[in-house]
Amino acid sequence: MNMLFSIIVPVYNRPEEVRELLESLQQQDFQKDFEVVIVEDGSTERSEDVVEKFRDKLTISYYFKENSGPGDSRNFGMQKAKGNYFIILDSDCILPKQYLTEVDKELAREFVHCFGGPDAADASFTTVQKAINYVMTSFLTTGGIRGGEKTVGKFQPRSFNMGISKDAFEKAGGFGRIHPGEDPDLTFRVWKAGFETRLFPKAFVYHKRRIDWNKFYIQVNKFGMVRPILNKWHPGTAKPTYWFPTLFMLGMCVAIILAIIGLWLPLMLYVFYFSILFLDALIRNKDIKVAILTIYAALVQFTGYGIGFFKSTMLLNFSNKEAEELFPKLFFKKK
Repeated sequence: MNMLFSIIVPVYNRPEEVRELLESLQQQDFQKDFEVVIVEDGSTERSEDVVEKFRDKLTISYYFKENSGPGDSRNFGMQKAKGNYFIILDSDCILPKQYLTEVDKELAREFVHCFGGPDAADASFTTVQKAINYVMTSFLTTGGIRGGEKTVGKFQPRSFNMGISKDAFEKAGGFGRIHPGEDPDLTFRVWKAGFETRLFPKAFVYHKRRIDWNKFYIQVNKFGMVRPILNKWHPGTAKPTYWFPTLFMLGMCVAIILAIIGLWLPLMLYVFYFSILFLDALIRNKDIKVAILTIYAALVQFTGYGIGFFKSTMLLNFSNKEAEELFPKLFFKKK
């Protein structure tokens, strides 16, 4: 397949992020042509001036549209793109210089219509960013669903670092209006259309999340609420492991109560788990502050996701309402 990469980036009020991403694209060691499509999703802080500064350095196009969410903005960008293989990135990503070369190598070695790449932390990230990055990517916390050498089950690409052929995009129907959750929803439809997905372990990005603890809790809580909706939409995709954060936090509460009355063994199992988590984070990041914050990040992650998953599961199973009626904030309105 003679490929032309089109890099699709939806952006909402993040001109500084766009500048950093475009700088990293300008520094790619990739020797073939590629284009960049920036889709401004109804921003009040527009990135047009930033984009203009790169027009003589990159093949780039810029579009402004009404706010309709990142999924719809990616669809818009892919419809405007000239390439036949789309690479979808979040605006808060920075690419190592070999990124496109690694993608090209993987596709040449064994072509696949949809891929995902890992999420990494750059040395310049804050301790909070590194701790959150660790718990979002570690096999010990998420089962490696955001990329790595190990994953639980069939790999599901995430839209911060995802590739999809024009053919697969058109046959799968593009992204839906749910957010978050639009990327696994698309992945399931890609599978249903007869296409495979694969992890490209060396095609990683530095995911520079602009996030604090409250935003992180809200994010993972929404992830938890979305999963039962996807399970309902795509029968057969549900897994017992999705219950892990809910059961983990309930079990920890029970373990604390048992410890108060003198039964320490259950709580010691939790201490052992968090000790392993701490040591792994320390080895990977070589920073004791990051390792300590990793424990807190994991607790926020499990609590937020667990509560969201349980709430959504109960409402979906014991209510006659559709998901969009129950959780209107998880859906962008039709335009």
